[in-house]
Amino acid sequence: MRNAFDLAGQRALITGGGTGIGLGMAKCLVASGAAVVLVGRRESALKEAAAEIGERASYRVFDVTDLAAVPQFVQSVESELGPVDTLINNAGVHLKKEASGISDEEFQTVMQTHVNAAFALSREFGKAMMERGTGNIIFTASMASIFGIPMVAAYSAAKTAHLGLVRALTADFSPRGVRVNAIAPGWIHSEIMHKAVNADPKRKEKILSRTPLGDFGDPEDIGWAAAYLASPAAKFVTGVCLPVDGGASIGF
Repeated sequence: MRNAFDLAGQRALITGGGTGIGLGMAKCLVASGAAVVLVGRRESALKEAAAEIGERASYRVFDVTDLAAVPQFVQSVESELGPVDTLINNAGVHLKKEASGISDEEFQTVMQTHVNAAFALSREFGKAMMERGTGNIIFTASMASIFGIPMVAAYSAAKTAHLGLVRALTADFSPRGVRVNAIAPGWIHSEIMHKAVNADPKRKEKILSRTPLGDFGDPEDIGWAAAYLASPAAKFVTGVCLPVDGGASIGF
């Protein structure tokens, strides 16, 4: 029996792939046999990440919020590197502010990155995937997609929109061979997360007390979930959101 988790010969493109969860995904996909294309705005971070991963990692500097440039970007990636088998919409921005204090401009900035850009990339890569009759699209959702969290109204709206896109794109794309899924990370080890919780011990205690496994996750925990969803092992999995959160989303 073949190894259904083997990604040899596959290519994945990861937006926001130079750091954090995106980098964790890239490492796990490469460990599973895939080649990865890291996409972001900061060349220094992308270059460092690609060097760390090794020869099966490349990068492209691109601002995903430049929607008019997305079709040409997709065409150039596929013509220069070859077909992209898996698109991972991971790029994002965060805004921590009470809802009544969020300006229209701030709200639109969050939506542009998380929703508009992810849709444009999914549409363009989805066209190519459907022509080939195979492909995968993965969204990085959030616990904020599942339950209410204070101070993140714009982020929550954007991440909840991801779940709607997963369902709608599944209905449109999966009949032509393209699977569409999401991963909802819980609280994952990162520099930003540690700064936030270390400055607020009560918040840290609250998070851990509501996480049945009693710890924070690692970027690679999300990475292995992505590797599974991208693999033939998940060939009958589409339209779902997979929480990887130590049990936090059970809502106790």
